[in-house]
Amino acid sequence: MTPSRARLAVVVKGWPRLSETFIAQELVALEAAGIDLEIWSLRHPTDHKTHPLHDRLKAPVHYLPEYLKDAPLRVLRGVFFALRTSGFTQAWRVFRADYGRDRTPNRLRRFGQACVLARELPETTAGLYAHFLHTPSSVARYGAILRGLPWSFSAHAKDIWTSPEWELREKLSADPFGAAFGATCTAFGADHLRALADDPGRVDLVYHGLDLSRFPAPPTRKTRATDAPLSLMSVGRLVEKKGFDRLIEALAQLPADMAWHWTHIGGGTLKDDMRALAEARGIAENVTWRGACDQPEVIAQMRQSDLFVLPSRIAKDGDRDGLPNVLMEAASQKLPILSTPVSAIPEFIENGTQGILVEDAPEKLAHAIQAFAALPDGGAEMAEAAYDRLTRDFRMQPGIDRLAQRLSDMMDGRP
Repeated sequence: MTPSRARLAVVVKGWPRLSETFIAQELVALEAAGIDLEIWSLRHPTDHKTHPLHDRLKAPVHYLPEYLKDAPLRVLRGVFFALRTSGFTQAWRVFRADYGRDRTPNRLRRFGQACVLARELPETTAGLYAHFLHTPSSVARYGAILRGLPWSFSAHAKDIWTSPEWELREKLSADPFGAAFGATCTAFGADHLRALADDPGRVDLVYHGLDLSRFPAPPTRKTRATDAPLSLMSVGRLVEKKGFDRLIEALAQLPADMAWHWTHIGGGTLKDDMRALAEARGIAENVTWRGACDQPEVIAQMRQSDLFVLPSRIAKDGDRDGLPNVLMEAASQKLPILSTPVSAIPEFIENGTQGILVEDAPEKLAHAIQAFAALPDGGAEMAEAAYDRLTRDFRMQPGIDRLAQRLSDMMDGRP
């Protein structure tokens, strides 16, 4: 693709984030496809580590005021600029309608950030692209109206399932202020959004896929003796939808004479609760909490583990996973997978073929772990099938080619 002189403004929640490597992978690939990017982050980073991918991105990164009170002069300049734009009347009307249904400080902050964004976007900006359909898309939408630019989004999981329907419908509408198009990373999510859009063609299914050039070839795995200690691992934030509380309860139900160890990688708001639960269930000595790790550390742990476990479930507020990239990363190392049939996970894993899918009830998880430990081949056949599915159907490049074309069309004013 011929590199474009026009610049795409990418609005993200925070940059960089260890838990959102899929965004970094996509943006690096879009740059390689000739899209000229500029990152606009709503928050400063909280992770102390970065992935090697973050260092490969050439795009400049800007941070909008996370809290408007912390940058009053910058916000005031943004508001004065917005008042002088031809799009202010329309942007204010859209915001007032939104605020009437969502009277929260977060909604006010979105509009203030959008005013700053509209003022500071370079003149070469030809469109906006937001990662996540909730807050980042609202900021991108208001900013796009102020500047008279098209905007688009990539939706993932929580943003689809916890956003109010009225807001999703309006962002997906064909009126002058709706998104030019939206992409989402699962067929499960795409079907839901298409049902809300006035034109289903406005929503594209674009799997993140995996850039296998970033990963080492899978190791040659030795058959584990059935009486040898079972090494389990998980990667994911310690939040409700990841289901790690259910996994801890399951591990506590394993037979006393079964040798095992579980390693968890990731941060999250429930880390203290999960550690306390492991202590209360008497299994803390069998658990290693590694916290946030960069990708080389994650892959190293995958190469020395026997089973990858991700017990995803639907949270009380409706939040759920889409198709977690860590499942594909585990498959890249031919690490057998145990997960749950939630959301889009069955789009990658068929139970008994590419991995094991069970309900997230602790007794079900415990039974599945015991059954896996007794497998003579250690799940090698399923791991091989998952690797084949990954390399055949879930490579990154086809999705990037599609997304780059749609973004280029949007910036060039083509439908």
